[in-house]
Amino acid sequence: MTGTEVAAVGVVTGWGEGAAALPSDAVRAAAGRRVIAAARPPLVGERFRRATRECLLGVAAVEALLREANLEREEIRGCETALVYVTAAGYGAANHGFIVAGAATGATLHFPYTAPSAVPAEVAIEFGLTGPYVILLGGAAATIDGLWQATLQVGRGRCRRALVLAVETFSECEELWARGRWLLRPPLVESAACALLIPGPSRATYAPASTESPLEALARARAGETLACAPLIALALARAGGGAAPFRLTGQWRGRRAGLAWEAH
Repeated sequence: MTGTEVAAVGVVTGWGEGAAALPSDAVRAAAGRRVIAAARPPLVGERFRRATRECLLGVAAVEALLREANLEREEIRGCETALVYVTAAGYGAANHGFIVAGAATGATLHFPYTAPSAVPAEVAIEFGLTGPYVILLGGAAATIDGLWQATLQVGRGRCRRALVLAVETFSECEELWARGRWLLRPPLVESAACALLIPGPSRATYAPASTESPLEALARARAGETLACAPLIALALARAGGGAAPFRLTGQWRGRRAGLAWEAH
């Protein structure tokens, strides 16, 4: 199996685009706000006119990745690009919005989005991705799992590159998330992040982790609570700081902490 490396990470959060937009202290910057909402990406086109914020943020994160990596859309199009999508919030925010809007107007609720597959579907359509795909439900630990699966896909030659995408939205059901405050540390920050993995000189090793890595702590301190986006934001911060292998990445969700270590190969 060949090695892999993280070629680029695109990040869009309630703080702005990119790691440089993150405050030095998310709790202080939040100034008591429980949720930091991300702006609705101004994507144009009939397909996006009625798209949910989750879908728009997913597309925006991939666009941010392409800008960061200085790549054209054609370079990721086709069957040689795998897509791994991870979310903990799922489609809760969009569904809540549909239900509230329907109750206010008396309009018929034809169907809610019952699965988060709409987000990677919109991304796949927009960028022409037809390679392997995986959808994982969970927080940061699930994203570590997703990164590991991406390294296996690339390392075993099943694809030439892999996108690991996470999207988390909270605003429409802020009160619901507030009830779980013992599980989460505010502020909750709406985020979308996408990492590009390609063959490279490093080898990744997956293992359970008993303690958080410095990168996990840094991402929480700078970005706030971003659930499944946290490991990808940590990678963006590591790259912004000039980090290269070896480094260790961890993520926790509901008592389970997973770890992924990149070593020089």
